[in-house]
Amino acid sequence: MTKHKILSFGELLLRMSSSGESFLGEHNQVTVFPGGSEANVAASLGQWGVACSYLSRIPDNELAAQALSTLRSLGVDVSPIIMNGDRLGLYFLLSANGLSKGEVVYDRHYSAFSQLKRGSIDWDKVLEGYSWFHWSALTPALNAELAAVCSEALEAAHRKGLTVSVDLNYRSKLWNYGKQPIEVMPALLQYCDVVMGNIWAANKMLGTAVLETLSRDTAPAVYFEHAKESAHAVFELLPRCKHIAYTFRFMDSATHNLLYGTYHMREGDFMSAVNETNQVIDRIGSGDAFMAGLIYALVNERSAQEVIDTATAAGFKKLFVRGDFGNGDL
Repeated sequence: MTKHKILSFGELLLRMSSSGESFLGEHNQVTVFPGGSEANVAASLGQWGVACSYLSRIPDNELAAQALSTLRSLGVDVSPIIMNGDRLGLYFLLSANGLSKGEVVYDRHYSAFSQLKRGSIDWDKVLEGYSWFHWSALTPALNAELAAVCSEALEAAHRKGLTVSVDLNYRSKLWNYGKQPIEVMPALLQYCDVVMGNIWAANKMLGTAVLETLSRDTAPAVYFEHAKESAHAVFELLPRCKHIAYTFRFMDSATHNLLYGTYHMREGDFMSAVNETNQVIDRIGSGDAFMAGLIYALVNERSAQEVIDTATAAGFKKLFVRGDFGNGDL
């Protein structure tokens, strides 16, 4: 068992997935799953036996209760949850398995979580007993007040000596309150020890270089070189950062996915094997499973090559699990 105790912070969401032939047709069916990036990470860690808690703000209603029950059943401590507000955030997935590019519709305005205010959480108290704090770029994307809440949390985590990890989730549809990531994220990322994302997200949030000519057809070996350059630039910008992992995920159809990852320390760079399938069941949450695998490997002090192999395997295996949460297979 790991010596770490992890707190994951972010918005608990309900996902509505279209599973019928037509979005508006009479045979259309909608399936509901609990989710949210940080909840997805906690769900995987809980199933792998890592001591993990989850903090969000949710309404006190039956939908929220069922989502919490699911997290508890997966080994996640949900006692830090703040029960307040009127509604859960939603997102609608207009396909059966998460084929992306314009198929996600968010309904997160005025959710209980989105109305969190600075000063509403006693972070020194909340973080007591934890050794690791995980968050994602999705939270400061929602509004300026939540960006300030993240700043409070990160300052407290730093004071208390916690390891801090972040997923550079970039969703252009969420950054709509007059700020771009590059205006918000650099100051927040200064507190982070572990950064996961991809070379394009690093460009959006830190301004690191990325070539426009890179594409689906670019060879993995070439991407590895670009990942090294990007990661080393991030290390220069973030003196606290010790670990960086990037995913490379490409899809040619609703059932295809090609996935591999790179891992970077100041002392060296590592790459996973390339995984490919034409049997995708559900691609939503695969990046979060990768993030969870990265945390799992780091807290268990795996070797550098094992770190990226574990993270990539976790992300790849999630492609064959329906819903946002993984199934505990590592």
